[in-house]
Amino acid sequence: MDTAAADVECGYREEVDFATNPADGTRIAYRAIGEGSPLVLVHGTALSQAIWRGFGYLREFTRDHRVITLDLRGHGRSDKPHSAGSYAMHLFAADVLAVLDALEIEAAHYAGYSLGGRVGFSLAAAHPGRLRSFVSLAGAPGTGGGAFDRVFFPGSLQALESGGMAGFLEGWERASGAPLDPITRGAFAANDAAALAAYMRETERDERVPDAALAALPMPVLLAAGSRDPERLRAAHHVRGLLPTAELAVIEGATHADTPRHPEALALTRAFLDRLAP
Repeated sequence: MDTAAADVECGYREEVDFATNPADGTRIAYRAIGEGSPLVLVHGTALSQAIWRGFGYLREFTRDHRVITLDLRGHGRSDKPHSAGSYAMHLFAADVLAVLDALEIEAAHYAGYSLGGRVGFSLAAAHPGRLRSFVSLAGAPGTGGGAFDRVFFPGSLQALESGGMAGFLEGWERASGAPLDPITRGAFAANDAAALAAYMRETERDERVPDAALAALPMPVLLAAGSRDPERLRAAHHVRGLLPTAELAVIEGATHADTPRHPEALALTRAFLDRLAP
């Protein structure tokens, strides 16, 4: 099926709606497509809600779910404040709640990749009644200092703050020893460098979701991580040890970047949600 036909089939549209986070007035861009049990999909760092279309999740889940995608603050078409404090984790979680409230959805299934997974852990712990289930795709309940040096390259935050997106991308390619693929380069180049740096700076200070809160999560949880993503794989095993009811899936051969686009990740998410269907 070509892209245009797939877009028609899943009801995709280019325009977005906006919800306002009541905590600070930040506007959050979102789309709601399809009919059925609501499912929220949340992207990772420096990406946008467009990934779920590109990786096939919209085509798959709009068949039987009302799929809600959104751009977290500092990303996509949402507002991009330049102060680090605007990227506190509770504000990210409140962005998701603002979208659910705008759609008058009391509770939804939730799947998040990387940053989206981190937001999901925070949301599940602070507002468990708003999530019917939670899928973490290469997510973790905390990051800690040096997180972006480990994900991208040593000195990545400093390169972004001093050289903007061009400096960041140049440093990334130099560290990897090869040009970035055009899709990745284009997605990152579209970011507001000051907003992305502010988010990264605040994330370095972000506190982990406490173990006691993770152990008490009441909703069904799926933890998926790539075998070549050791940091997120350790986090998944840690959460599984605290929450024995959680399902743990290791995607063989997948790196952190590979995980959401890996066919097994989509299949795992589909099977998990199907098991929860009435």
